[in-house]
Amino acid sequence: MIKSMTGFGRCEISKDQKKFTVEMKGVNHRYLDVNIRMPKKLNFFEASIRTLLKKYANRGKVDIFISYEDLSEKQVSLKYNETLAAEYMSYFKRMEENFSLDNDIRVSTLSRCPEVITMEEQAEDEEELWHGLKEALEGAFLQFVETRTAEGENLKADIIGKLDGMSEVVASIESRSPQIVAVYREKLENKMKELLSDTQMEESRIASEVIIFADKICTDEEVVRLKSHISHMKDTLEEKEGIGRKLDFIAQEMNREANTILSKANDLEVSNYAIDLKTEIEKVREQIQNIE
Repeated sequence: MIKSMTGFGRCEISKDQKKFTVEMKGVNHRYLDVNIRMPKKLNFFEASIRTLLKKYANRGKVDIFISYEDLSEKQVSLKYNETLAAEYMSYFKRMEENFSLDNDIRVSTLSRCPEVITMEEQAEDEEELWHGLKEALEGAFLQFVETRTAEGENLKADIIGKLDGMSEVVASIESRSPQIVAVYREKLENKMKELLSDTQMEESRIASEVIIFADKICTDEEVVRLKSHISHMKDTLEEKEGIGRKLDFIAQEMNREANTILSKANDLEVSNYAIDLKTEIEKVREQIQNIE
């Protein structure tokens, strides 16, 4: 089942008064390019997040947004710096003596001095934190894969439709080639009759000219290869995943054959067919750029 590189996923997990929210989106890219935005407290898990994502995506530019809320009452605690408080009191005493001032320092005043009493975040249990984060990540990743798979099926149907249309154009080119040779032979005979008048024409000379012309405009090899490439691309679309680069290579080969047909074309109808073929191939290539 093929997957598009375009997708979106979201998951929110609340557990033990801790809430994890993961949102992600992906677009096409040549390789797997991951950008993660999350609170500093979770930076420790960046390598684990990237490793986990590789189980769900091989290519694409993926942006992941993570938010974390700790709603428990134990998330912070107060810390009293007794040494610093004593140092404050020592300086207040010196100020009292030096400037003959009343020492009116109270506990409430001392507690407001910088760094005497501070709030400190409690250390988190990393294993417990990762367990909750991983659950939210996997929920978002699964939704991400589902949207990519649904979009991939749409791309597959569209590409197959275009390939069927290309097969019809190739068949038209194949059926037109003998007609071109017949028309050329008729024009050649008429021209020789006009030039030679009553003189007898050499059938072998006409046949020789027709053979040279037919060989010059012959597109049999290109038509056979195009049919093979179309069939190969359809078979590749049935493969499970990681087929984007392979499809792109096949499309390049198809375009090369279409260019050769166009360069050999000595007929307006065949030229138009070749142009239509190149147009459809380009549309297919655009779609392939979104396949993982």
